[in-house]
Amino acid sequence: MSTSVSKSRIVVAMSGGVDSSLAAVLMKEMGYDVIGVTIKTYDYEDVGGNDNRDSSCCSIDGINMARSVAERHQFPHYVFDFSKRFKREVIDEFVGEYLAGRTPNPCVICNRKIKWEYLLEKAESLGAAGICTGHYARVRFDDELKRFILSRGKDSTKDQSYALYGLTQESLSKTVFPLSDLSKPEVRKMAMERGLASAKKPESYEICFVADDDYGRFLMDAVPGLEKRINGGEILYNGQPIGKHRGYAFYTIGQRRGLGVSGKEPLYVKNIDPIRNSIDVDVESGLYAKALIAERVNPVKYPELPEGRIFKAKIRYKDPGAECLVKRTGSAEIEVEFLNPRRAITPGQSVVLYEDDDVVAGGVVSQVVG
Repeated sequence: MSTSVSKSRIVVAMSGGVDSSLAAVLMKEMGYDVIGVTIKTYDYEDVGGNDNRDSSCCSIDGINMARSVAERHQFPHYVFDFSKRFKREVIDEFVGEYLAGRTPNPCVICNRKIKWEYLLEKAESLGAAGICTGHYARVRFDDELKRFILSRGKDSTKDQSYALYGLTQESLSKTVFPLSDLSKPEVRKMAMERGLASAKKPESYEICFVADDDYGRFLMDAVPGLEKRINGGEILYNGQPIGKHRGYAFYTIGQRRGLGVSGKEPLYVKNIDPIRNSIDVDVESGLYAKALIAERVNPVKYPELPEGRIFKAKIRYKDPGAECLVKRTGSAEIEVEFLNPRRAITPGQSVVLYEDDDVVAGGVVSQVVG
């Protein structure tokens, strides 16, 4: 683990899971003056869909788990209520993107705005030099580039650098990732050795505020009358109507199941048009595109993206990445051209550029080209 944060007071973001719990204990063992902090991001009554009533990340159960770790290892623990900011910055954006016919990645926004910018404000008010999280990623300072570099964690199966591309240089300069050189099995083993109750806690893969993983239900709860308003639009194939859909906001690019239409070959969602309240479907070969436009681009490794250099681009979290060329098309906009066409590029998702293990830049897909 490399860090520019001195061994002084540090705030550790604790969700109650095994990763953040072990991160806090490791920082304590390394001699840091640890303050554990759990962020309350939403109220059950505002999001619904959780049969376990707040048992996911940043929930009541998570708060209690984090507090027990702090008590056992003798460091203070606080809970900060960021629910109003979270609703404004993350939930409202999430709903707005779906209504715009896009498929958002709320974790990217939550990381930058909530877990870093707002938490750093709180950390400074507590006299802390920085923050620590249990993410599987690395951060280092490059003497030649004079920049803080975000890189993949050692465990490629758990690497979370994709969702952290939005962090600013200031945020990276005040960040410690103590799990950067560990694998998930190693983390669980170390947690068990330290008697952490979260050592065997199962992982949560859903978005925290959509605990039942039912985005359609969440959107209908968030926007009363939505289903009635958008139900019954046309499903188009080669520009011709072949059926009706139940609401454009309830579909994603590349979706095959639940379309209610069929053809000589399997059909997939290719495009979502909120203006016409329609979705376009195509055979699988029609899902491939050569390029994309990305907006809200955050440069990480280089202040200016070098053109003419081949990078690898991930277009979704589990994507292994593919070679591409990058061209700047605006102040915070780039065109990413792939050497080979990619399947189901999705507006609203993030595209993240890599050079070996280093994050070069990332942005939000705004347009599919070709």
